[in-house]
Amino acid sequence: MAEIPFRIAVSDDQVDQLRRKLEDAVFPDELDEAGWDYGAPLADMRRLVARWKDGYNWRKYEAQLNEELPQFTRDIEVDGFGKLNIHYVHKKSEVTNAIPLLFVHGWPGSFYEVRKILSLLTQSSPDHPSFHVVAFSLPGFGFSEAPKKKGFELVQFAEVGNKLMVALGYNEYVAQGGDWGFFIVRRLAQLYGPKHCKAWHTNLPLAPPPSLTRNPLTYLSHLFSAYTETEKKGLERSQWYYEKLSGYFHEQSTQPQTLGYSLADSPVGLLGWIYEKLVFCTDNYPWEDDEVLTWISIYWFSRAGPAASIRIYYEVSKAYPGFLYSNTPQPTTIPMGHSYFPKELVIPPRKWLKAPNLVFESDHEKGGHFASHESPQELTNDLRKMFGRGGPAFGVVPGKNGYA
Repeated sequence: MAEIPFRIAVSDDQVDQLRRKLEDAVFPDELDEAGWDYGAPLADMRRLVARWKDGYNWRKYEAQLNEELPQFTRDIEVDGFGKLNIHYVHKKSEVTNAIPLLFVHGWPGSFYEVRKILSLLTQSSPDHPSFHVVAFSLPGFGFSEAPKKKGFELVQFAEVGNKLMVALGYNEYVAQGGDWGFFIVRRLAQLYGPKHCKAWHTNLPLAPPPSLTRNPLTYLSHLFSAYTETEKKGLERSQWYYEKLSGYFHEQSTQPQTLGYSLADSPVGLLGWIYEKLVFCTDNYPWEDDEVLTWISIYWFSRAGPAASIRIYYEVSKAYPGFLYSNTPQPTTIPMGHSYFPKELVIPPRKWLKAPNLVFESDHEKGGHFASHESPQELTNDLRKMFGRGGPAFGVVPGKNGYA
């Protein structure tokens, strides 16, 4: 499992093909004053496509990513699936005793999401801990190879993450994730904690509604206790997600191949499909056009193509029916931390999330689904508080407390 330095190097043919497809774009009509009620507005899409075709410079951002992110690939043997060539970012802190941290993204994210927190987490200071950071492209995402066989679900994604950390010499580490990263890191904590994974943190804490048989005390509290205003807003936000935005989840969970033809053949289709989520899932984040286009271009130029990334929905839904809405997973036992952002997509009441190993919680007044991108300083501060001196998970990795 030798490590190979990696630089993004999209071919000229791929760039030229993208431009040709954008030149041939056919746009749909739009109702008067539709705004965002029906999805991504036509005016936004026309502007973004025009910029992508004539003004956006992929080579500029390709060079920027190569300059900012130390990237590598290595083969990981996945039980039952053979070797997969995995792309990852790996930046070490100058602090020898820095805490090894595995960062796990989701959909429609990528390794790009670690960009803003990478330098923050690896900073050396007597005032806060430092981290050695590893962020891998999930198999089928970015520049990682995609699995070729059916059934690649949370167990396998977690296996890749754990084997990568061990291969890098991080036999003991902590993990952080949002979106699919939450589910993958939780599974990783169940399978590889406490031997390898010592603690985990998420910005998407999820739990199903309480039931009389599973958690009777919480269920009775759910029936007879009033929710706080914050909890009510969280439940309203969750309901909005299920009713207004979750259509993509059902399509990708049931017929990913059919949708994949549109995503793989039409850059405009891919742009609309993901741009909508970037806007709806954030807290009035001021997206710049080139920022959006770089995010989308990573999908368009990905190793396996953009269709490969959505199969995770099908495979996990098949392996864990109802996992998003009602399934109660096996709990974790290692220290766990939560960061709460008001514009997250699903926000359960706090009483649903209570667990004996929940040692850290942090509330934020602003922020949404992509915490590392929208609120990098806030997320970094939470990890520093959780794992720093005086924090509930300080010293959880033996010999690696994060300080010089």
